[in-house]
Amino acid sequence: MRLSSRAATLLAVATALPLALTACSTGSTDASAPSAKQTKAKDPNAGLRTGTQLKKLLAPASAFPAGYTVEDDNTADSGAELLSTSARKTTKPDCVSLESTSWIQVTGYKNSSSFAQNDYVNAQKTEEIAQEIDEFPAAQAKDAMKQIAAVATQCATFTDTDAHAKVKVTGKATAGLGDEAYTMTLTSGKWQNGTTLVAARSGSSVVTVLSTAGTDNGAASAKKLTTTLLAGLKK
Repeated sequence: MRLSSRAATLLAVATALPLALTACSTGSTDASAPSAKQTKAKDPNAGLRTGTQLKKLLAPASAFPAGYTVEDDNTADSGAELLSTSARKTTKPDCVSLESTSWIQVTGYKNSSSFAQNDYVNAQKTEEIAQEIDEFPAAQAKDAMKQIAAVATQCATFTDTDAHAKVKVTGKATAGLGDEAYTMTLTSGKWQNGTTLVAARSGSSVVTVLSTAGTDNGAASAKKLTTTLLAGLKK
């Protein structure tokens, strides 16, 4: 599962940036250099929400079944600064990441421009419902969704980390959720219940949900939470 240490890493990168820019500003100005107006490129993060803003858009405790409580260790966000997204890794996805929160990283994007996440578990800690919102530049948001669909094929079967059981993955495009959505279902003969993963894009925002709640492989609760998050993004 993705822990808050990732948020600390991203914050460290953001803090280092002003120092680098200051160091580059020393020395004389080359009169032959292009003007700032000529060289200024469009900011790919323009209009995107920060992690601090996304945190407020996560579904509240009241959106989860009775008896579920938030897991503090899996609560994180990228803070008040927007960050440069990483280049997507083109190697085969780490399929076991589909078992964990922040499973969006199977797309190959190590980090987005911003994110906020948390997850809730039942009293017995046998069921989990996780939510995350990531902001990307528009082209990368669309590509992330494309990669999620590809992962369902690339990870059609894999071995899980706990029970060392064979896991089957099925996926399909899902209508009626945001601008586009994709749902994956993970099942295994050794599991009591499967897992449903839903990814949905609304503009430059990508919502990802994981659920093992209920007796339907988490399908109903995952769709309900995704709908709630998308509605919040539209406000």
